[in-house]
Formats: sequence, structure tokens, C-alpha cells
Amino acid sequence: MRNHRVRAWALRLGAPAVLAVWLAGCAVAPPTPPGKRHSPGEIARYEPAQFSWPLASAQGTRQARDEAMAAVARAAQGGADEETIAKALRAVAFYDTEHEAGRRILAEVLGDNRQPLLQSPVEFQRAVLTAAYTLDAAGTAPLIAPLLEQLTTPRQFAIAAYTLRRADASATQRERLASALARRNDRDDPRLVALARTLQADAAGADATRPPLADLLAAPFKRGLPVVYSLQRRDRRHPGLALVRDVDGRFVRGADGRPFAIPHLALALSNLPGTVTLGNTPQGLFTVVGAGTADNPWIGPTPFLESKIPVEAPLAEFSHGTAEGAWTQAAYEAWLPPSWRGYAPIQEAWLAGLAGRDEMLLHGTAVDPAPYRGQPYYPGTPTDGCLMAQELWSPEGQLLKSDQLALARAFTGSGVDRGWLVVVDIDDRAAAVTLDDVLADIQSAESRR
Repeated sequence: MRNHRVRAWALRLGAPAVLAVWLAGCAVAPPTPPGKRHSPGEIARYEPAQFSWPLASAQGTRQARDEAMAAVARAAQGGADEETIAKALRAVAFYDTEHEAGRRILAEVLGDNRQPLLQSPVEFQRAVLTAAYTLDAAGTAPLIAPLLEQLTTPRQFAIAAYTLRRADASATQRERLASALARRNDRDDPRLVALARTLQADAAGADATRPPLADLLAAPFKRGLPVVYSLQRRDRRHPGLALVRDVDGRFVRGADGRPFAIPHLALALSNLPGTVTLGNTPQGLFTVVGAGTADNPWIGPTPFLESKIPVEAPLAEFSHGTAEGAWTQAAYEAWLPPSWRGYAPIQEAWLAGLAGRDEMLLHGTAVDPAPYRGQPYYPGTPTDGCLMAQELWSPEGQLLKSDQLALARAFTGSGVDRGWLVVVDIDDRAAAVTLDDVLADIQSAESRR
């Protein structure tokens, strides 16, 4: 099994020290150790009370935060090494605090003529540019603009361009970015293809008309396999909704007879577009290839559903054994209902796969939601591109309630742990997606069985 780490939050925010407490015997080990795979029968038997996790306890939360804030303090003093700076910028976003310190750190790094950012390793460039987009696009734009056309990798160029666009949405700025993009010889890179589409949509002043949602909810994909639908708003700060379509084509119901539904957050900490590393979960079709337990302590011990996008999963794995050959855009679009083919937003997962994104799981969370109180997504906790289902932990680190476990049960309830995931933005309303928003589409889809 691969290392499901969600971009090494554990190493960046002090979690290994917290895990050492667990390994020393100060917490009860959960029934699902890191790396374990789970059968549908096991998932059906799990109860929240079986799970405890040190990082989710009051002590674990406090220790992790103290270590992260120590890095912020060191970096804010100036002269810190790149690892400390990257960790500090990450901590400012992760804990949604010390914003002034974060802005000072960014200004120092971006304005340092003795050690220009362009001479730093590309991973450090990415960390700094991502933080600039997330924490202070307007303030850092004057320092990033002169660097834009000197950034050699398409990923860093895309992040910088999105930052400048976020700071200034004017037509003049858009034309500058489009001209800079046109001068590159790697414009066919999927991240830059997505950037070009964004700039074109900005110029058009209107979004593409979304095809009928019921068509997507009724899409056969491969009959006899379950499907998770994660329905989102365009502004991912507003929570989405996860539904499960069972192997018979009907949506899983709760005890009240209404479709099963849980809040589902597809927001990355960076809030970058889905084709960029550490960006939001891309829209599109994923394959689901079982359930496991992550070794990233921030995800916690609850079984995740392992989802993969095209290219990350070879075509045969993606199709659960029904297709052969190499991936093409036509092969991807063939999985979609006819009305959705050619709809650019649903192709984001395809472009993200070409760009090398991977490890975007459906998982729970051991992250303390307290820093996000007051945000539209509270008590949800942003990730690095995965789909988060809410979980509630006691001060002692005992799992009290898990939407993730409920989702895993709903998906595997028919004894099948392979299937599909569809992520789609349904509109741009500034509110959480509710079941009432999509109930008529669900009923329409089910009537076509």
C-alpha cells in the first residue's frame, strides 16, 4: 500500500512527537492500525467508540499547536532556514492565526535580494507562492509580478498567476497574464491549460452552463458498483454534500426514508484550483478501489475510501477491469453521460491526473476545528485536496461521532468496496449544499432506473 500522507502534514506540524506519546502506551491503539485494509464486513462492524487517537485529544492538539507556533516565532524573527520558513507559513494557514507574522515572513522571503526566491529549490518556491496566494495575495502581488515570467516550472507559474489574478481581477491584469502565458513554450502543460481556460472564462464574463445534474446522478458508469456523489458549491468554503448511490441504482436511504447525506468538504487549505498540487479537490470522475487506514495522523484512524483520478489509476484499474489501452481525453469523457461530455469543469480531474496529482482520499479528520470557528466551513477542516467528512472527538481523544464511518458503511453496505466517486460544483450559491437542493434531481435520476 502506498503512503497516504496528504502531503506530509505530520512532518510539517509536529505530529510525530504526538504519536510518540501513543507509541509509549499513553493511548489505546485503534482497531485499524496504519496501513490496514478493510473489508465491507469489517466496516459494517466498526463503531465510533472503538477508535481513539492522541492527536485528536486536548493534549495532542495543544502539543502540535505549540510546536507549530514555535516555528512561526522563529521564522518571524528573520534569517530562518527554508524548512522553518515553509513550516511556519504552513502553520499560519493551518491554524488561521498569526497572520501579521505570516505577511512579514512572506515579505522578507519575496523581497530578499541576497537570496532570491528564484535561486531556491522549486519545492520551497511552491511553499512560498502557495502561502502568498492563501495568506496575502494583494500584499505580495507587487513582489510576485516581476518574478512571474522567470518561474521556470509550470506549477510555480500557475500559482503565481492565480495569485496575481486574485489580487487584481481587472481586464488589464487578465491581459498581462494571458500575454505572459502565451510566451511560454509549455502551454500544453495541464496546469497551464486550466489557467488559460480560467482566463478565457474571465474574459467571457459568464460560466459554462452546467448540464442537468439528474443526468450525472443517473449515469451508469459500471452497473453493479456503488457511487459516491460529492456535490459542491463553486466557492469551496461552503460545505458540500455527499450522497451514495447503491449497486441497484437507488440512493442509499436513512432510517427516515430520506437519502443518506453528510456534509462533505472539498476545500484545500490553500484554496488553489484543483489542477495545482495542494489545491482543492478537482471536479470529475474518480475510481474507488477499497478502504484503508492512513499513516498520516491528521487523517486519524477511521477507514478512508481510496479514490484515484485518471492517469493516477491506469485505465484497467480505473474501469475495474473493463477497459484496456492507454488513457486519452476521449477515454475519460466516454465514462460521462453524453450531456456532460465537453463540459470543461468536469474535465478538471482529467487535467489534474495529467498534472500528477494523486492521493486524494475520502477521509475523516483528527484536526481540531477550533481555529476555523467563524468560517463558513466550520466545523469542517480543510485538507490538501482530499474530501473531508466531519468527526467529533472527546478531550481524551475518543471518537464520539464519525460521518466518515457512516459514509464508508453506506458505500460498502452491499458488500462491495469498489466503485466510483463524482465531484461536481452544482452552482455558486454562498451557502452549504443541502439535501433539499438536490432532492428533485435524485428523484429524477432514480425514475430512470
